[in-house]
Amino acid sequence: MALYAYKKNLNPRKDKIVKQVSKFSIIAGIVLMLWAFYPVVSFEVYSKLFITNGFSTPIPPESGREQANNNEGLILGQNISDSNNLRDFTKASAWFPSSSIAIDQKALNVKQYLLSIPKLNIEEAKVLVGGDDLKKSLIQFVPTSLPGENGNVVILGHSTLPQLYDTKDYKTIFTYLPSLNKGDTINITVGNENYKYEVFEMFVVKPDKVSVLGQNFDDSYLTLITCVPPGTYWNRLVVRAKLINTLGEL
Repeated sequence: MALYAYKKNLNPRKDKIVKQVSKFSIIAGIVLMLWAFYPVVSFEVYSKLFITNGFSTPIPPESGREQANNNEGLILGQNISDSNNLRDFTKASAWFPSSSIAIDQKALNVKQYLLSIPKLNIEEAKVLVGGDDLKKSLIQFVPTSLPGENGNVVILGHSTLPQLYDTKDYKTIFTYLPSLNKGDTINITVGNENYKYEVFEMFVVKPDKVSVLGQNFDDSYLTLITCVPPGTYWNRLVVRAKLINTLGEL
């Protein structure tokens, strides 16, 4: 006969609470994962189905991009030792390391201008010519020409998860850039002059494919670049537009 007997102290209410809390924690964790990763996964699927093949360019691949391809090794160095995690992508210079840039930047008399994209509800966003701080404005990177002039005006802008989007926050302003379609318009205001561009091409490239920075002087082009998928720095979304109308003074 046993000298001691142990009796379990049953507390069904406490056990039920513990089980409910555990279930809630698991469900909350799954929801948070979906909240964070769904935009990334959905963009990857969308880009494979529509972005890469959904647009075509009127510029012949060999002639329109020949100079860009020739300059590719000059713009970006062959060896980049900095990890993406160590680089500050709120600085335009981190997107394409300035130490390797070999393109001559012209001394332009315009220091800033305004950009509007009606479809994205972006109104008169500030573009700083040759600036570096993407937290305070969009940046025209490696400026060699101005809107309305023949050449390629390249503008960098930040993006983030759609849940954090704010049209007034330059750290999130280009989040919905992938939703643009062929034929959508982009308006640029330089002083009293207003220029209207029309989107004709969109594609995704790796960060080292810097031929998108190249110049083509047969017409006036606008190139908008942001990081994709949303909330990451893995790839670059490139939206290209062509001048269709000079509206003159406002």
